[in-house]
Amino acid sequence: MVDEDRWSLMARKLDAKVSKVEPMQSLWSGYGEIVRLYLKGSATLSVVCKSVRPPRQVDHPRGWAGARSHHRKWRSYEVELCWYRDFAARCSADARLAACFFSAVHGEGFDLLLEDLHASGFDRSPRFGNVQDAGVCLAWLAEFHAEFLGTAPVGLWPQGSYWHLETRPDELAAMTDTRLQEAAPLLDAKLRSARYQTLIHGDAKIANFLLGAEHDGAAAVDFQYVGGGPGIRDVAYLLGSGLDERDCETHAAALLDHYFVRLGRALCKRGVAESTVNELESEWRELYPVAWTDFYRFLQGWCPGHEKIHAYTREQARLALD
Repeated sequence: MVDEDRWSLMARKLDAKVSKVEPMQSLWSGYGEIVRLYLKGSATLSVVCKSVRPPRQVDHPRGWAGARSHHRKWRSYEVELCWYRDFAARCSADARLAACFFSAVHGEGFDLLLEDLHASGFDRSPRFGNVQDAGVCLAWLAEFHAEFLGTAPVGLWPQGSYWHLETRPDELAAMTDTRLQEAAPLLDAKLRSARYQTLIHGDAKIANFLLGAEHDGAAAVDFQYVGGGPGIRDVAYLLGSGLDERDCETHAAALLDHYFVRLGRALCKRGVAESTVNELESEWRELYPVAWTDFYRFLQGWCPGHEKIHAYTREQARLALD
C-alpha cells in the first residue's frame, strides 16, 4: 500500500481527510518515520503518525548493527504498542503524553496514530543546560513513577532502559575499563534487586520531552524502552542528558531534592504511607551513583569518547564502585 493510501485510511478513522502530509523525522537506524497529518472535516486539525517498518538494511550511526541489535529495536516498538494499548491511559495530566487514537498492525510493521502535542500547547523543547526546564521534566518523572509504583511490566521490558546489561553484551565486551567491566553485573544486580520498583520511561532524555508555555508542565514521547526498574534510573539519565559537567556539579543535588519532593507529594496523594515514602527515597538516593555508573558502563563500551563521560560521571563511578 502506498503511503498516500495509508494516510487516507488512518484519517478516515477520525472521519476526516488528509489535506497535507508533513515529514517530521526518520526513526533511528531507518526503522520508519514520523509524519504530521493535517486534517479537514474534523475538529482535530492535525495528528502525528509513527510508522514503523523493518529496514531492508540496518545502518547504525555508530556501527552497532547485527541480529541482536535488530531484535532489540524491533522488540522496542512492540513494547511501545503494548504501552499505548494497556498502560498509557493511567497517566494523569501531570504525567502528560500523547493520546493514542488507534494502532494498525500490517504485514511489514505497524502505525500509531497519536495526538499532536504541538497543537495541544506542548510546543517547546527543553533547553540543554536550563535548570528550570530540567526541573519540569523531573516533575513529570515523579508523577509517572508514583502512578506506576509496584506495577508489573507485563508485555513491556522486564527491565526498562535501552542500555541495561542483559541487552548489551557486545558493548560490555568492548570495554577497556576493566574495573568497571568487572563490576557491571554487580551494578545491574543492585538496580534489579531494589525493593521499590516502578515503571520507568527508559529513554527519559530531555529530547523526549515537550514543554507547555510558562513552564506549566511537560509531556513525554517515545515509550519504546518503558519497563520495570527503580525510578532513579530515569532521573540519572535525564540529568546526564540535560546538563553538562559544570551544571551537574552545581545543580544536580538541588534537582534531586526537587524530584524527591515532587515524588513524595505524588505518592502521598495516592495514599502511600509517609514511612514508605521515606524508605523509598532513602533507597533510590543510595542508588543514584549506581544508576549513573550503569549508564557510564554502557557508554564506555558503546562510545568511549562520548561527551557525557566527564569528571562528574567519573566521580559517580568512584562512589558506586568504592
